[in-house]
Amino acid sequence: MTTAQLVFSEAELLRDHDDLEPLFAGGVRCHGGFDRDGNYVSPRTKNRWPAIDAWEAERRAQFGTEPLDIPLETWPESFPNVEQSKLLLRKGVSAPTIAALTRIGTIEGFGVMLRHLPIPDLRRSFDEDIEGTAIAHIDGGLFEAHARDEAGFEDRAGHDKMWFAARDIAFEHPVTADQTALMLARMGIGSAPRSADELAALRRAAEAARVLPADVDYTLEVLVTRMIGLLLIEISAFHGFAWAAGVLSDEELVAGDGEAARLVGYIRADESPHVAWLCTALSEMRDRTWLGESGRRHPGSEMIGLLWDRQVRDSLGRRRQENLDTLMREIDLAAGRLANGRDVVEEMLGLGGVVRLADGSVRDRAAIA
Repeated sequence: MTTAQLVFSEAELLRDHDDLEPLFAGGVRCHGGFDRDGNYVSPRTKNRWPAIDAWEAERRAQFGTEPLDIPLETWPESFPNVEQSKLLLRKGVSAPTIAALTRIGTIEGFGVMLRHLPIPDLRRSFDEDIEGTAIAHIDGGLFEAHARDEAGFEDRAGHDKMWFAARDIAFEHPVTADQTALMLARMGIGSAPRSADELAALRRAAEAARVLPADVDYTLEVLVTRMIGLLLIEISAFHGFAWAAGVLSDEELVAGDGEAARLVGYIRADESPHVAWLCTALSEMRDRTWLGESGRRHPGSEMIGLLWDRQVRDSLGRRRQENLDTLMREIDLAAGRLANGRDVVEEMLGLGGVVRLADGSVRDRAAIA
């Protein structure tokens, strides 16, 4: 067993490194900063990284299992990919790239909702002790740190505004607030439930779609489903980081002398502790025995496996297709303003693995092979 500290207060997990030079992007004060050697340091990692490392070491020592993970190559490349986006930019079609950056930043901002997610009594949810685990700190700093990273805190911008800053630097403030609202509406973002009846209907639908045994606390199933979804988003997002860095570093196509790409690199560094703590906490849950409300015991490997398989299918199936449809509509709309727009789109599609079918829809070539 490790002799490292395993129990942390929320204040400790939210603590920043000392004496960092502040990061400004597009005139916006961002979280994180630079050490004396000029290296970027992610926010709230003075104790969070040591805590994650200690929890993972303790889990391995106790259970001897590999951490839960999924290879990055499981996910298809970003659409449009780097070369496709660069072609569009060379042809004067910048709107799809601007829309993609706006969409990413907006979705990042939804991370603020983590602090409002109901947390069950986790100590009663597992047969084994959870003292000194990532599980025990989900509601004691981990969700809050994650939410602050994504949506900012007080006067420090988080990833949502950092993505917007990258967009505005690269394309010199391309959209107004009204244009942004219209863009997001086209992409189906911003339609959250607005009444108690709508929320109740969503809950009934979610309960009807449960995959775990009925005696497992529904709140626990919701929590773990959300955590798995977050992890899969974080892992697949590394394709998005590679895309953004590849496009925004091309100084012939975008403005800012590479500043936008550097900013994306800082965001990518911030996401690493997110992947690490989620992998550790979910692995801890997999390695333990779950306690049902009836007193029945359920193997954690089966509980996590059921939720994991459903989330992976959803991510690679329905959500991937929704993303393809949304982004293709933006490309068709923007290219349609060109006299040769149809030819530009066909040339672009020829540079990647997404194909247009006879009915006009798009699919991953690998999915229809």
